[in-house]
Amino acid sequence: MATMESLIGLVNRIQRACTVLGDHGGDTALPTLWEALPSVVVVGGQSSGKSSVLESVVGRDFLPRGSGIVTRRPLVLQLHKTEPGKQDYAEFLHLPQKKFTNFSMVRKEIQDETDRVTGKSKQISPIPIHLSIHSPNVVNLTLIDLPGLTKVAVEGQPESVVQEIETMVRSYVEKPNCLILAITPANQDLATSDAIKLSREVDPTGERTFGVLTKLDLMDKGTNALDILEGRAYPLQRPWVGIVNRSQADINRNVDMIAARRREREFFVTSPDYGHLAGGMGSEYLAKLLSRHLESVIRTRIPGIISLINRSIDELEAELDHLGRPVAIDSGAQLYTILELCRAFDRVFQEHLDGGRPGGDRIYGVFDSHLPDALRKLPFDRHLSPQNVRKVVSEADGYQPHLIAPEQGYRRLIDSALNYFRAPAESSVDTVHRILKELVRRSIGETQELKRFPTLQAEIAAASNEALERFREDSKKTTLRLVDMESSYLTVDFFRKLPQEVERGGNPTASTVDRYTEGHFRRIGSNVTLYIGMVAETLRNGIPKAVVHCQVKEAKRSLLDHFYTQLGQKEAKQLAQLLDEDPRLMERRQQCAKRLELYKSARDEIDSVTWIR
Repeated sequence: MATMESLIGLVNRIQRACTVLGDHGGDTALPTLWEALPSVVVVGGQSSGKSSVLESVVGRDFLPRGSGIVTRRPLVLQLHKTEPGKQDYAEFLHLPQKKFTNFSMVRKEIQDETDRVTGKSKQISPIPIHLSIHSPNVVNLTLIDLPGLTKVAVEGQPESVVQEIETMVRSYVEKPNCLILAITPANQDLATSDAIKLSREVDPTGERTFGVLTKLDLMDKGTNALDILEGRAYPLQRPWVGIVNRSQADINRNVDMIAARRREREFFVTSPDYGHLAGGMGSEYLAKLLSRHLESVIRTRIPGIISLINRSIDELEAELDHLGRPVAIDSGAQLYTILELCRAFDRVFQEHLDGGRPGGDRIYGVFDSHLPDALRKLPFDRHLSPQNVRKVVSEADGYQPHLIAPEQGYRRLIDSALNYFRAPAESSVDTVHRILKELVRRSIGETQELKRFPTLQAEIAAASNEALERFREDSKKTTLRLVDMESSYLTVDFFRKLPQEVERGGNPTASTVDRYTEGHFRRIGSNVTLYIGMVAETLRNGIPKAVVHCQVKEAKRSLLDHFYTQLGQKEAKQLAQLLDEDPRLMERRQQCAKRLELYKSARDEIDSVTWIR
């Protein structure tokens, strides 16, 4: 079975790695590994002796002191036990390359780093300072020191600071994996203790709370704290621990912590009130008690931690697959990657056209609704009105009126009417072109593999739009040619039937009599209208075929053909530029890879600690 030091040391290492990587769970639904690992949070009112307790546990004088709110940012303190004889040193996360062996400089750096975020005022900040202390005189432990709870804002602080501090403290102690070190001075009524009041709210059973009574040596003569220390006044699941802090005079005389610990032991051993409790009192005992309990908590939580790690690994690997692996350096591999990305885009684009994704149905809407509506709205009523027919026929006759049928008039009326079909034909081409361009844009956005490469996205978009322009020009020529073909050769059989229809009317003489009346021109307009209707039906069927053949089919078949030809002529440097990734995705991939490495390393380390029976 693994030793207590190896278990807690492992947790410390994992927590530190989580901190370095910023593994705070902002981008995942799972709780973070840091949150799953137990830690000890130090809670107390201002001037309750929190700093002295921490320094006693560490055995070093390293925390800022003063009146009012001294701790204005959370301090995450990781203690690492080293081999006997090794020199004590400290490291800050924000100064990773610097080791502090002078602990007065540690105090100064805590103060300076606090001021860098909060300024010289008495403002507070939830951004933690991370400090690691390595020493043979500590136990492996993570302690989090928080600003002292207060009821009144001091000068230079907003009234809201009281609530801000309580909210910050609650954000830590409400977590189920948090052990609460509730600091209360012995010369204060326990009923007014901020630490006890808060811990009772978040841990009503007292299962996570360790009560610490400080300043036992400052109680009035003739009084003691036995009712509290023996669990009668306020019982907890864990035993109360009494602490004797260094006095201000000791601090002013620079009495070292080793001597202070010795004097603390002597106080309890020789005290007539607390002598029988001496084995369970003092800062050294407190550190060992916390370490033992932390080891016990770790043992019970390891199965859940392993489960969380495995789920996180699965989540991170899935995200890395989604983000894509790093790009190859070899130009041949880069060309292959680009071609694969183009094919992925082309598949999405074709799915839009073929109905696997929305969008292609809009092209059918052009033929089923847009084109017929445009044909119906053509101004044939005005163009073939009796007045306009008379004008066109008369102009076609010139000085010699027509004898039987105004053929030239008919041809002019039909030619000018057929010209109206050019606009709906061109409009159909342009509308389908816009739809295809929009589908290209959407397909690029929906091709997950392309999201990494904004430069390649832009190149594919440009090449696709260039190809669509060519297809549009070809389609426009083809559809207009259909219109021109109708003008080039009229359907003679249609007109040959017209006189027969008139004769069947029973009075051919009447048709000759009113040849130059309004009724005559109205019949001409009606005949041309019938012919134009027949042509409209032909074009209504022919234009969609031309558009699909020239634009849609070509887009499916050869949208990127010209781009592929250009790719084969590019040099290695140009190919690399196409695969220039979005910096944000590169950073995200690196973060995921580092976190994945952290989680796998944590799993391996936990597996290697053979403490599970």
